[in-house]
Amino acid sequence: MDMETIFKKMPEAFNGEEAGDLSATVQYKVSDPKYCVIDNGNLTVHDGVTDDSDVTLTLDDDDFVALMTGELNGMTAFMTGKLQLEGDLMLAQKLSSMFDAGQLS
Repeated sequence: MDMETIFKKMPEAFNGEEAGDLSATVQYKVSDPKYCVIDNGNLTVHDGVTDDSDVTLTLDDDDFVALMTGELNGMTAFMTGKLQLEGDLMLAQKLSSMFDAGQLS
């Protein structure tokens, strides 16, 4: 599984019920930066960098794939320096519960 495939699958794997009425923007700083907009139980993926992110996750491409497919625990990634966070840390902690990792792997 590669990073681009995961980004394409993210809207399908997103659990809108888990997100509830959350409205947020998540920036992924990887080799080909993208950001996700969560709004009204839906998720859309956009190319590039936004100035309006609620949380920014910076990590290597391989670590992004491992994180999104459930092979790498987010807290472990953060504590070992594989994942850097800026912004809403509570939102970052909730992200993994909003995706079905099985659909992303």
